Amino acid sequence: MPTREVTPGAVWEGDLTKFAVQSKIAEAIDLVLVDRETIPMERSGEGWFSATVPDAGPGTKYGYRVHGLWDPASGFRCNPTKLLLDPYARRIDGEMNPGPQILSHDPTNPLKISSEDSASHVPVSVITDPAFDWSGEIRPSTPLVDSVIYEVHLKGITADHPGIPPALRGTYSGFSHESIVEHLVGLGVTAVEFLPIQQFLSEMHLALAGRNNYWGYNTIGFFAPHHAYAATQDPVSEFKTMVKTLHQAGLQVILDVVYNHTAEGGVEGPTLCFKGLDNPAWYRLDPADRSRYSNWSGTGNSLNFSSPDVRRFVLDSLRYWVDEMHVDGFRFDLATTMGRTGWDFDRSAPFFEEIRSDPGLQAVHLIAEPWDIGPDGYRLGSFPEEWSEWNDNYRDAVRDYWRGQNGSMPTFATRLTGSSDIFEWSGRKPPASINYVTSHDGFTLQDLVSYQRRHNHANGEGNRDGHADNRAWNSGTEGPTHDEEITLIRQRRASAMLTTLLVSHGVPMILGGDEIGRTQSGNNNGYCQDNLISWFNWENIDLNRLDLAKRLIAFRKKHRSIRRSTWLHDPSTPGVAVWLRPDGAEMAPVDWRRRSRRSFCLWLKDSGFPDSEPTDPDLLLAFNPLRTDLDFRLPSLLHGWRVVIDSSSEAVHVPDADVITVPGYSVVVLEECATG
Repeated sequence: MPTREVTPGAVWEGDLTKFAVQSKIAEAIDLVLVDRETIPMERSGEGWFSATVPDAGPGTKYGYRVHGLWDPASGFRCNPTKLLLDPYARRIDGEMNPGPQILSHDPTNPLKISSEDSASHVPVSVITDPAFDWSGEIRPSTPLVDSVIYEVHLKGITADHPGIPPALRGTYSGFSHESIVEHLVGLGVTAVEFLPIQQFLSEMHLALAGRNNYWGYNTIGFFAPHHAYAATQDPVSEFKTMVKTLHQAGLQVILDVVYNHTAEGGVEGPTLCFKGLDNPAWYRLDPADRSRYSNWSGTGNSLNFSSPDVRRFVLDSLRYWVDEMHVDGFRFDLATTMGRTGWDFDRSAPFFEEIRSDPGLQAVHLIAEPWDIGPDGYRLGSFPEEWSEWNDNYRDAVRDYWRGQNGSMPTFATRLTGSSDIFEWSGRKPPASINYVTSHDGFTLQDLVSYQRRHNHANGEGNRDGHADNRAWNSGTEGPTHDEEITLIRQRRASAMLTTLLVSHGVPMILGGDEIGRTQSGNNNGYCQDNLISWFNWENIDLNRLDLAKRLIAFRKKHRSIRRSTWLHDPSTPGVAVWLRPDGAEMAPVDWRRRSRRSFCLWLKDSGFPDSEPTDPDLLLAFNPLRTDLDFRLPSLLHGWRVVIDSSSEAVHVPDADVITVPGYSVVVLEECATG
């Protein structure tokens, strides 16, 4: 990209602030210092407008008014009655008040310009002081292959925590409180993946209904930490303090980022920033009707990644969060949109190439949600080599296997060993697969074994929202029960899926709260539930589940043979996989084809790695997804086997007979006994 002649945004230099904003279609732009004055900005090349203002320092609120062409049929939506955010604002204050004032068009006629002023109805940009004391910080350098990711909502984990002072609950300061940090460190995870914390807004229909966008997938400020998560008047410093605290505890920070669309929505959406600055530059417009938008996100608009200016903006944003805010990686929501050149997806798209060539972004974790709703939008396995991807095929295979689906074993085995069928063709390795059984979008682990149908009535959408096909099984009855047998089945199945996740090749991602048995009472789409439905219940935790999760993560960290960076069938690396039937015989092709066969063992043997200990002990993973207990004959070893993980806590090992009884709906992991 060519060198830019100005620095975008508001740059405070001690005694003055320099403002710069770009619009290639604007005739003029006014800088509005809220409650102070309006200043005409000077125009320079490439559509840049700038102003230098003395005595405008940190805390000063500002916005822009753009004068230019109003012609929605051609894609132009300039309207100076709308106060606009700075795309590069480091801090944003205030909320959006739904009403006709925030629309650039007349509510009765989308082609007619609105004359109502929006200033008192929209959030504003705020000048910030970037100074922060990072001294003493140690940034963790955990590679992805060794990571255990914890997906979590910053407010949800803290909002009802009795150990956190009420004033700090739901905030950056609350998340960095010792109660949370100690829980995460004790659990053993290596990274937290936050649901969106870039400044977001609630959609108009939610605000009018008295609800809010709890998840945050509706970004309007791509440089600003969400102000409602701050306990202080300085969300930027408070966010940095949280990151520093987590880093000191050895935890990496990954942000879920939403660059595929913005909070301005479609034609009927508000004008808050990008629409009013340069609508045809920022958004993909429908070529058949330029008054409308290409809606590959399902939320009304799609950012225009064909534009070098938009790509540079996104890269600037990413660099800011890495360089200034010290985050360690990103999970990109609906990432297919970023790889669309024209209409098609291209794994060599300019955006991906620009990330690859950016020195500041080469060392961070890059994780794609590999789909959008545009043409041919499902692209699992198609992202560039340095990217990892959310593997929903893993999720579905594990759910099918543990709900007793006939014929599920071969796919389950492939997912267990890294999903080579999805990733190997493009030269990628097991860490390309981000394995998960549950995520924020869908049932929690406890609900996955307790419900078969969604129960989203509280969302106010007639229970029509959220996934209808959850591949769930309620274990015998829908919802809460006092039946001890059903309760036992639920406990075993949930524990078996958690165990599967943490012994699989690839990178495990745990949904925050699954380790303590969190439930949403069957709501599988809690995007608008900022309440007890979505918050963690710290007064009622499953201590057995928590203990199992801790032991599993510790076990994973100890054994390189389940944290592989190469495929098991790669002849250039050590390690042999032997697949066994419960009777101890090696699996034959006919066994894999037999749809009724579901139980098996995976023997990981001779797993020495040149950059670790000389040899990992042999491991034997026994899977029994049946309702009844099952005997497994163990292969002979010189020093025998010992049980190291039992998801049910009830396995019976009979050493003299080389047999182990694996309870129904359970996983047992055995380790080669020490020779000493």
